[in-house]
Amino acid sequence: MNDEKLKIGKFEFNSRLIIGTGKYANFDIMKKAHEASGADVVTVAIRRVNFDSPDENLLNHIDKNKMMILPNTAGCYTAEEAIRTARLARELGLPDWVKLEVIGDQKTLMPDNEETLKAAKVLIKEGFTILPYTNDDVVYAKKFEEAGAAAVMPLGAPIGSGQGILNPSNIKIILENAKVPVIVDAGVGTASDATIAMELGADGVLLNTGVALAKDPIRMAKAMKLAVESGRDAFLAGRIPKKLYASASSPIEGVVR
Repeated sequence: MNDEKLKIGKFEFNSRLIIGTGKYANFDIMKKAHEASGADVVTVAIRRVNFDSPDENLLNHIDKNKMMILPNTAGCYTAEEAIRTARLARELGLPDWVKLEVIGDQKTLMPDNEETLKAAKVLIKEGFTILPYTNDDVVYAKKFEEAGAAAVMPLGAPIGSGQGILNPSNIKIILENAKVPVIVDAGVGTASDATIAMELGADGVLLNTGVALAKDPIRMAKAMKLAVESGRDAFLAGRIPKKLYASASSPIEGVVR
């Protein structure tokens, strides 16, 4: 089976890994990690960009010739806040697509699906390509798709928790029903987590903390790159069925006893 590029709305990418920009020790490490990841897309929290200082403006430390910026609405707690943030990103000349994130609880950082859907409907009407961050909720994934979202982004685990894919069954059901790309977002702590997401059939993985807070972010970024590629290849290759009992690797027919 030949693999195709990742297509989200009008955009097309070679890499299926989307990487973030927060929590790095400094911009130099961030930039080197981005390069090691091989990602074509980097997501940026618009509300956390320091536009007053060129040196502290992380947008100035992203190689825009190699990576496309995906604005996100991190830090928003209402649909109205998220809508304003997305509009601001477009006014700043950033691409007219957005990772739409509306948080419902400050402690757990779990998304508010209702507010996110409300914001999505408004922004889609305004011509934005919307990638909503949501719980691994089968019903809401369908609602976002029906509203016109270009992809759905169910969490693997709570943001920054590093717990991996806690509910693979829900992710699989979302994948079975979705007609748009499914990007697993949040909770990836190490390379094997990214591989599992891709082996389930996810179209891509978005991560940040797992790389930024690793002991060696640059090496971890490379590991995530290979993990996503490996998981995708394994999914396309098709795993063998699981069995309760052993099955000899070498056929026993014709064996001289």
